[in-house]
Amino acid sequence: MSDDKALSLTELKRETSASNWVGVIQLLESVVSTQEEAKFLAENGAPEGTTVIAEEQTGARGRMGRKWFSPRGKGIWMSIVLRPQLPLSETPQLTLLAGVAVCKAIRRVTGVDAGIKWPNDLLAGGRKICGILLESSLREGELHYCIAGIGISANMTEEDYPDHLQEVATSLRIERGGAPVDRSELVKAVLDELEMHYNLYMKQGFKPIKELWESMSVTLGRQIALNSPQGRSEGVVVGLDEIGGLLLKNSLGEISNVCSGEIELL
Repeated sequence: MSDDKALSLTELKRETSASNWVGVIQLLESVVSTQEEAKFLAENGAPEGTTVIAEEQTGARGRMGRKWFSPRGKGIWMSIVLRPQLPLSETPQLTLLAGVAVCKAIRRVTGVDAGIKWPNDLLAGGRKICGILLESSLREGELHYCIAGIGISANMTEEDYPDHLQEVATSLRIERGGAPVDRSELVKAVLDELEMHYNLYMKQGFKPIKELWESMSVTLGRQIALNSPQGRSEGVVVGLDEIGGLLLKNSLGEISNVCSGEIELL
């Protein structure tokens, strides 16, 4: 199997035909951002599960506007329309849900022992392998839709990465000792897991997602540094709160809730 085998819309539709959730799948050669394409579709009434996949993104971004490296034919660059009936305050839980779903899909399809770094990264061997970006849209003060953006570094080699990413990023192929990944199979697995866990969340709430997240976390039990608008602090992660924030215990044994910020594993 060639690592640069193009994705096939026919194959993707066949792979996902049994799903009750996936709406339209749109496969594009090159876009600025699948996130922006999915937003356009959502604004025009696209149903829940509508998925935009691109072979290449030229202007994709992650959290805090950082550029996301997404070269042609080497990864899975996708965005999914969600229309949850939730208060806006609970939408961060969907980021954690997506992390669980993607982590399970990667483990199942590739055998790579991926783990979740709060709030939205997946790591393998201590380096980033996937990023998740959830963006919400309001209408008349209520949640209208969410777009779940998922970027998985699938078949990049070390040489594909620019110098500034080689120490912090990896790919499934690198972690598999050079064995390429069937991207269509992984797309199907991600959508399957996302649908299953989304339905679980809608029926049972955050508790089962929280437990799954904690079982896959590379953050839990670790000493971290938190960089936030309030400054820099350190502590040990002892769990998630009921909203999805981190519970951080400092050197005095005091536990605080962390809802935003950048963390470093120490």
